[in-house]
Amino acid sequence: MPAAPAAPAATTTRGRRPVVAALMLGMALAAIDGTIVSTAVPQIVGDLGGFTVFSWLFSGYLLAVTVTLPLYGKLSDTFGRKPVLIAGIILFLVGSLLCAAAWNMAALIAFRIVQGLGGGALQGTIQTIAADLYPLKERPRIQARLSTVWATSSVAGPVAGGLLAGYADWRWIFLINLPVGAVALWLVVRHLQEPSRPRPATRPRVDWAGALAVFATGALLLTALVQGGVAWPWFSAPSLGLFGASALLAALTVVVERRAAEPIIPGWVWRRRTIASVNLALGAMGLLMVAPTVFLPTYAQSVLGLGPIAAGFVLSVMTLSWPVSAAFSDRVYNRIGFRRTAMLGMGAALLILLAFPLLPYPGEAWHPALLMLLLGAALGLFQLPLIVGVQSTVGWAERGTTTASVLFCRQVGQSIGAALFGAIANGVLAARLLDAPVDGLPGDLDAVARTLEDPGAVSSAAAEYLRRAVDAAVDHVYVGAAGAAALALLALITLAPRRFPVITEPSDSPTAPDPAATPTASEAAPARQDR
Repeated sequence: MPAAPAAPAATTTRGRRPVVAALMLGMALAAIDGTIVSTAVPQIVGDLGGFTVFSWLFSGYLLAVTVTLPLYGKLSDTFGRKPVLIAGIILFLVGSLLCAAAWNMAALIAFRIVQGLGGGALQGTIQTIAADLYPLKERPRIQARLSTVWATSSVAGPVAGGLLAGYADWRWIFLINLPVGAVALWLVVRHLQEPSRPRPATRPRVDWAGALAVFATGALLLTALVQGGVAWPWFSAPSLGLFGASALLAALTVVVERRAAEPIIPGWVWRRRTIASVNLALGAMGLLMVAPTVFLPTYAQSVLGLGPIAAGFVLSVMTLSWPVSAAFSDRVYNRIGFRRTAMLGMGAALLILLAFPLLPYPGEAWHPALLMLLLGAALGLFQLPLIVGVQSTVGWAERGTTTASVLFCRQVGQSIGAALFGAIANGVLAARLLDAPVDGLPGDLDAVARTLEDPGAVSSAAAEYLRRAVDAAVDHVYVGAAGAAALALLALITLAPRRFPVITEPSDSPTAPDPAATPTASEAAPARQDR
């Protein structure tokens, strides 16, 4: 089916405000539920049991969100954004209600997956609607708002989870989603109006075989990445079997998608240099983001001796500079282009990541905090121009699929980063602990961190040795993250066109008609300009 002409969402300027409020509420739900459970695990395990499998509370949610992104992107291009977003919110709220009523760990994990199925629709569709609502010159504002909501919610999640679990009941972690989601649902139903589009000559068909193949491939690959080195050794039969099966399913998926009339992941996503390069660059960004978000809190507590709240603050300063940098990025890319702006941001991030191993030992808390403040500014300058730029190179009928492919690659990058950097950190620790001053010390990062929380667990000399071992492990992780930053730069240098072929929509012109109006056939014809 040929791509429909670019068309802005038929929502009045005044009507944007409640829609934007709905998008921000939906983004907050999807972001906070990725982290809110982390600090409530002791209470949940104490009530339901299932300590050996509790990690699936996070893995199941992440897996469901990631593997459904391509499906929801295609569905939003085929049937419209509004029905997909409404279905996603309802599914998320049903999953939340079921989680609150879970009677054992297996049920809670299953219901978290239901939540993730709704979360996938929220993430991809919200970003797409934001691009539909605003012309190119205004998109940095809405994307900066969404970035602020995402960053704030992700950091606030563990704090909120701990407070609810400690002073109320862990089930409230999921029940608080219901009123917030209900408000978002009402605002979307009441105020989001999509443009009228020509009815297709043939009834749209959904590539369910391709969707199932993508889902199965992603599920097996993410399971192998998340559980490898945790539930079983990397080179054990389960790991090799899962990686082998995911490779076979990936080959089958390519065959299925090539034969499909309307594939879930169309070939043009990877044939167009702009989209392919942005996918790879943001996948590398997802990889490097694991270093600060996963390993910095451990470093702050185990090496610097900070408490959980102070350690969270060291990380959270990144969320202060990121949205500010993103909001002002348009002043840069309007002068030098999307590609050069993103390269400038990632080049700065590369230098900042390489500076982390140079910090003094043990150092002061403001040292890593300053680096995270700078890193947030650099990544804001990198990510937003690429998302705005790639969304602006496609019309309405391809924007959902394009946005979903970008988010999918970023999520997969995070999963690969968690597995890769976890293996690096534990490998460095194992090497350092071979010559430890005492026997019987723990051999992985989590166990070492728990040991250092108990002052009487080991002698002062052994504790100091463990702190230096953690410092060395996290330093190696940051060097690996710098390597991921170099990969992102390489993707932009070698694959991205020098200027993005931006579609100039009528609303991007100073003399354009009101973006609330549905364009006529002559107005809808998009023009391309390089930026």
